[in-house]
Amino acid sequence: MAKGRKRKAGKRHSCGKLVQPSAAEIQREVMSTVIEARQRHYGVTARQARDERLGTALGRLAFIGSITAEQYAAGQKYAEIYYRHHAVMGLPMPFPASVTGILASEGVLGGVGVHFSQELVEKVRRHYGAVLTVLDQCDRDCEASPGRAPSVLVYRLVCIDEDAGNWPQAGRSNLSFALDALAELFGIARESYRKVLI
Repeated sequence: MAKGRKRKAGKRHSCGKLVQPSAAEIQREVMSTVIEARQRHYGVTARQARDERLGTALGRLAFIGSITAEQYAAGQKYAEIYYRHHAVMGLPMPFPASVTGILASEGVLGGVGVHFSQELVEKVRRHYGAVLTVLDQCDRDCEASPGRAPSVLVYRLVCIDEDAGNWPQAGRSNLSFALDALAELFGIARESYRKVLI
């Protein structure tokens, strides 16, 4: 008698079918793979590997203390505004290496074929315009500084998810300057600032 395919191991129903893992079991398995990869790649403990900040280049800077919590929050808000603007306007997204990029490209923050109200379009334009104005001012203020322009650094870090670990000190200084300016715009720097963008 010819041998067939080897029977897969695992729990089975009374009819002989394999019991499929639950969503929680699948999530646990995926998370354990992520934690192991982060431990190997970043040299952190299992507990530290659970920190969601390790998932993005911006978050890793916050994790190691290279940027403040306010700067990290400003970078996240910038990403949200950038991706919402591009989704609503139908503009192409940069490579979605970050979670925000994936959400935007999958239509969670907007997507192709979705029609938006004129009021929403104007609001998104206004918010994005305010961000561009602040970053443009940062670029002008840092014209004499060495390194890349602050607006370029923020874009590369937040939108393209470029690792900033090896950036020169001048680049990190320009990045911090831009993130501080964005934090002030968003009302993150101090509670006394009125939140401009909601």
